Amino acid sequence: MNRFMSRTAFVIAIALSASTALPATSYAAKKVVAAHKLVVPQITYHTVDVDGTTVFYREAGPADAPVVLLLHGFPTSSHMFRNLIPILADKYHVIAPDYPGFGQSAAPDHTKFAYTFGHYADIVDGLLGKLNVSEYAMYVMDYGAPVGYRLALKHPDRVSALIVQNGNAYDEGLKEFWDPIKVYWKSDTPANREALSVLVAPETTKFQYTDGMSDIAYIDPDNWGHDQPLLDRTGNKDIQLDLFHDYGTNVPLYPKFQQFFRDKKPPTLIVWGKNDKIFPADGASPYLRDLPHAEMHLLDTGHFALEDKLPEMAPLIHDFLDRKLSRD
Repeated sequence: MNRFMSRTAFVIAIALSASTALPATSYAAKKVVAAHKLVVPQITYHTVDVDGTTVFYREAGPADAPVVLLLHGFPTSSHMFRNLIPILADKYHVIAPDYPGFGQSAAPDHTKFAYTFGHYADIVDGLLGKLNVSEYAMYVMDYGAPVGYRLALKHPDRVSALIVQNGNAYDEGLKEFWDPIKVYWKSDTPANREALSVLVAPETTKFQYTDGMSDIAYIDPDNWGHDQPLLDRTGNKDIQLDLFHDYGTNVPLYPKFQQFFRDKKPPTLIVWGKNDKIFPADGASPYLRDLPHAEMHLLDTGHFALEDKLPEMAPLIHDFLDRKLSRD
């Protein structure tokens, strides 16, 4: 095992066991850190007002390092990156926001706030402006893909690299799972809207974390224990149903997203859970049409690939960033 792999594996172990570590101020802890020359990045948690909306974000890593922007999927939040952040933050400035209506960000009533992917891109853009960030690599997953790609259309020269994990930009990636949602796109009737309520039900949330995974023993049940109470908040179902409908506005933008790939040719790493029924592997290979030099890895896992494939994905991601972004 090379030095990078062994070092990364060790940082992973430290990050995942942080909850049982000795207090940082204890003599024993300091002695262990000194003996192993460990760098254990500290994650900080913040809220900031963006256009009148409170936006929560996680942040870690050196302030002057290259920025890695982590954009989460449905039905979760920046929580999905909780284990990846400290692994990347040894060398990179990591920022992971929650969109309004998700996680710890505000969730205004859907009649008073536009829950659209265009608005989300504007919100993330506003957050980055508040943080004086003008260049960033993007990790996009699920909803994070249209949010990130809309952001890329706004500022194509700011995207230094892409990490794509089960995030769609091609018609081939919208398979059978999407059929009832496509009906809703075509006809926004109360019946078609209510038919999608099952997508915020507890069994669906759990399904997204467990279906297609390499080994269920690796999946922390705290995931759906975290996400479902937030989905169950008063008014949140309408927020999610608005977003299911607005997702249809992303599809006509696919040619523009693809043009961005061809024009700007951002260094791209694709790490995709091939067993995902929501964003299946059919949506991964088309990226190579427009990004022929992208590095693609189809992994034996499902939708939330980081939950059981972190030890495999983290070295791939860190190595990719080191080769494409490192200033050393």
